Amino acid sequence: MQKILSLMRKACNDYNLIEDGDKIAVGVSGGKDSLLLLAALAAYRRFCPQKYTLVAISVDLSNGKMDYSEIEKYCEKLNVPFKLVPSNVFEVVFDTRKEQNPCSLCANMRRGLLNTAAKELGCNKVALGHHKDDLVETFIMSLFFEGRLSTFKPKTYLSKTDLNVIRPLIYCEEKDIVSFSEKLPVLHNICPVDHKSQRENAKIFLKEIDKKYNDAKNKIFNAIIHTERYNLFDK
Repeated sequence: MQKILSLMRKACNDYNLIEDGDKIAVGVSGGKDSLLLLAALAAYRRFCPQKYTLVAISVDLSNGKMDYSEIEKYCEKLNVPFKLVPSNVFEVVFDTRKEQNPCSLCANMRRGLLNTAAKELGCNKVALGHHKDDLVETFIMSLFFEGRLSTFKPKTYLSKTDLNVIRPLIYCEEKDIVSFSEKLPVLHNICPVDHKSQRENAKIFLKEIDKKYNDAKNKIFNAIIHTERYNLFDK
């Protein structure tokens, strides 16, 4: 956890992610990334120079088929209030709409429910568990499937909801999170396309090129975050 906290503090300092008086909604899907983010932010309260409060929000996509009781207990242990938002997102995406590529619609609906709950609870920021690997994978997906040079940012302002979305784990690698995941109450993912998505393909692709070309993933990451290295066409 010490390494995670150190990298998170660097991200917070580099991108001004946390400010005095923030009330931060942590989006807790039940996966290892969001649970580690919750634990890290709860621990960071002890020595962060800025004072902030937390609330954990889980959006139940399964219409009650998933059990969040262990996550609620974990939040109590961390002294973080917990809010469960019921929804029928899976039903809409897979049964009603029968989406061929369901991840985009599912993500949009989930984000909308999360942001609405965050506003209702008086939060000004939403923290998501995206990490270094996620950033590079998103870049690869945008490049190959959309023909765009694009990925998410460490901090994004949403004007429609007046919320800032922050990603404090942006410098953390997935392997560091995996090493800590045994201590977390990870929820079994019942999504029908779990490990079958385009993101999973991007993950596999990155592993392959990282083996073939030494440290390729880190080089892509550094190319993204160091804007002074950009050398692209300019109309």
